Amino acid sequence: MEHHMLAILLAVVIDFMIGDPPTWPHPVRWIGSGIGYLEKRLNQGKHRKAKGFFMVLLIISITFLTTLMLVSVFYQLHPVLGIVVEGLIIAFAIAQKGLKDAALAIYHPLRKGNMKQAREKLSYIVGRDTEHLDEKEIVRGTVETVAENTSDGVTAPLFWALIGGAPLAMVYRAINTCDSMVGYKNEKYREFGWASARLDDLANWIPSRLTACLIVIGNKPEVMNWKKAWKLFFRDARNHPSPNSGWLESAVAAILGVQLGGINYYQGQISERAKIGEPVVPLNKEHIVKTNNILFRTTLLFLLVLMMGGWLYELAAAWFESAIHI
Repeated sequence: MEHHMLAILLAVVIDFMIGDPPTWPHPVRWIGSGIGYLEKRLNQGKHRKAKGFFMVLLIISITFLTTLMLVSVFYQLHPVLGIVVEGLIIAFAIAQKGLKDAALAIYHPLRKGNMKQAREKLSYIVGRDTEHLDEKEIVRGTVETVAENTSDGVTAPLFWALIGGAPLAMVYRAINTCDSMVGYKNEKYREFGWASARLDDLANWIPSRLTACLIVIGNKPEVMNWKKAWKLFFRDARNHPSPNSGWLESAVAAILGVQLGGINYYQGQISERAKIGEPVVPLNKEHIVKTNNILFRTTLLFLLVLMMGGWLYELAAAWFESAIHI
């Protein structure tokens, strides 16, 4: 546990400083290539749900065993080497800097009034149609994405890293990548992606709720008191098709005093989602920067909670061991 905690701290520092340089080799890209290869060969004919389950099981098994063997080799050479390698791998599993930079890549064109470029940059991080969005809808898409991925891309892999080190952090990232590639409810993926989507929901269940609560705890509401923010947060947390995303979006909406949700278009097809939050203030481009600040503060608070939890576990384990030998 102690080595895991040091590796997690190192991973967060690495991600804060350099993120994911696009020219570096990245295990998530390799995982994505494996998913694409298997999907082309398995997502056809009968028993697609079973084939989809086999695919995600194979992907996470290979990911877990490969990471476990790699980390074990370096820990056997020297504990410091093990911590460094494990920290690097966990850094690959989190994306705080990448998420922040992606949001700022939308914010800067908006500041200059370049709507075309802002729409294009938004299309890189959302699945909805962006060609005709105005500033308010561009901001909504950005805020919703950063809110959701505060757990998906940052705190959830850290949570699993504390429990099982780099192997479980990468297993989580493999599950999340499977879901992002095949976990759709359209005709092509409804059956094949079922297992990936359900497993992703399960892996995110605890981290998303813990993260959402820390968002409300660690960030002062912009336009309302904390009592009303908590009330709105719990009221709207379940107003989302995803069992987890609504918790993050409702927390951010309560802190900013804005309303998220509403009508989106996917390949020209309308999708109307329930509204989340109250429109106390209208969405504007500065809410992108404010959401990035929420991401940063929440990441640090989540890290503090993880460290406290890890140290309490170590103390409890040491006490239990000493009690047995009395």
